[in-house]
Amino acid sequence: MGSRVEHPAAGYKKIFETVEELNEPIPAQITGVLPSWLGGSLLRMGPGLFEVGDEHFHHLFDGQALMHKFDLKDGQVTYYRKFIKTDAYVRAMTENRVVITEFGTAAYPDPCKNIFSRFFTYFRGIEVTDNCLVNIYPIGEDFYAVTETNYITKVDPDSLETLEKVDLCKYLSVNGVTAHPHMEADGTVYNIGNCFGKNMSLAYNIVKIPPAQKDKSDPLEKSQVLVQLPSSERLKPSYVHSFGMTDNHFVFVEQPVKINLLKFLSAWSVRATTYMDCFESNESMGTWFHLASKDPAAYLSSHKFRTSAFNVFHHINTYEDEGFIVVDLCTWKGHDFVYNYLYLANLKEEWEEVKKAAMKAPQPEVRRYVLPLDIHSEEQGKNLVALPYTTATAVLHSDGTIWLEPEVLFSGPRQAFEFPQINYSLCSGKKYSFTYGLGLNHFIPDRIVKLDVQTKETWVWQEDDCYPSEPLFVQTPGATEEDDGVLLSIVVKPGAERPGFLLVLDATKLTEIARAEVDTIIPVTFHGMYRP
Repeated sequence: MGSRVEHPAAGYKKIFETVEELNEPIPAQITGVLPSWLGGSLLRMGPGLFEVGDEHFHHLFDGQALMHKFDLKDGQVTYYRKFIKTDAYVRAMTENRVVITEFGTAAYPDPCKNIFSRFFTYFRGIEVTDNCLVNIYPIGEDFYAVTETNYITKVDPDSLETLEKVDLCKYLSVNGVTAHPHMEADGTVYNIGNCFGKNMSLAYNIVKIPPAQKDKSDPLEKSQVLVQLPSSERLKPSYVHSFGMTDNHFVFVEQPVKINLLKFLSAWSVRATTYMDCFESNESMGTWFHLASKDPAAYLSSHKFRTSAFNVFHHINTYEDEGFIVVDLCTWKGHDFVYNYLYLANLKEEWEEVKKAAMKAPQPEVRRYVLPLDIHSEEQGKNLVALPYTTATAVLHSDGTIWLEPEVLFSGPRQAFEFPQINYSLCSGKKYSFTYGLGLNHFIPDRIVKLDVQTKETWVWQEDDCYPSEPLFVQTPGATEEDDGVLLSIVVKPGAERPGFLLVLDATKLTEIARAEVDTIIPVTFHGMYRP
């Protein structure tokens, strides 16, 4: 994945620093030639406020949500950003302190209150954050900035104004949903979140939100739970960040990173506890794959897939072929929670310290697992995978479980292929060749990578002292080839005269087509969308 690059100047620290929002869009200076057909907006979400008053946010997923927009129109490019006016942000700015507990930062009671009112503040229970810094996606004709709690925030994708806080619990039986839904061409949205199932045990609900309604009603009002999947532990659901979907099936990977619900409920109401404090690793369960059919929606309880322990945050793609489901994942080996290594104090260290900390973290690997749909008891001990193009195996054991071993598609020491993207409209749920991702070098983003999942060939874009973000694929109109299009990534080059730029790459060879530079630093962004 390209040569190992060092970062002794530690310019990456700049992407974890507070910025101000802009009063109006600012023009970008373009080098190269933008494709004439590329007109629209790149919308991105990430943290933009890393401290309030004297209090610092501690974790990468704590900073207050900042929405970014690069507008491309008639060969011109502008950049704009605004903070989402969530309750977490507004109250923090009003009181000049952290008011609502974030992923890894605890909110303490107001020091101006007396001891009795502080005591009662503690016992009011859990105030869940609405800090929607992870992603943005459409539901019907509206756009929502999201995190992983039950709160999503309706935003205006043109003005970036905050419109409405929405509680998904009003519409669906979920405690929260992922920031990585799946979409069908008609606008139908599918997602997954944990919930209370039978006998007060935890479970996972896959939910469906219909597309825009002819009568202009809110699609959320017609949302429904499609199917419920059981949890391997009654009061400890696994952390879920994404899931897989084919034309006919849902795939849920239950990883050994668990949320201790009792700790969550008890510790939170008594003392300053964060979400991170409530995670623990199950060192003995390994990793479980769950399958559900899509129509009719049903949990396939007879298919018990097991494998060794890994963390997973991002599914690349999932598809069916000849009676098998192929699941491609960005994994991290073992049960140790990767988020333990994403505290800002770690990420903002000098380069040698960053490397030292990353050496203790799980090793990243892109893996392919293959799940057989047709299982016969007489085939015990045999590899059931008959696809000629993969070395992944699935072996039926006497207890009825099927043990999976992966094919490794990419692996490099402390070099992760993460934040994966595909030509989603053409290839989601289908057999495919290419995925595009962000290359993390000891957790520092310093390259964009294209991976051929069939041949394992890689292409790399990289430039000295440049820190890119997740590359989004935009298909050339009328394209017939899967990789005929461009990649869009926001890149930060801290020492440059114009330190932030939109990079446009040819998706075929990862060569630069154009860049649009602006005179401002742009902090780290996680996910987003291109709006034609």
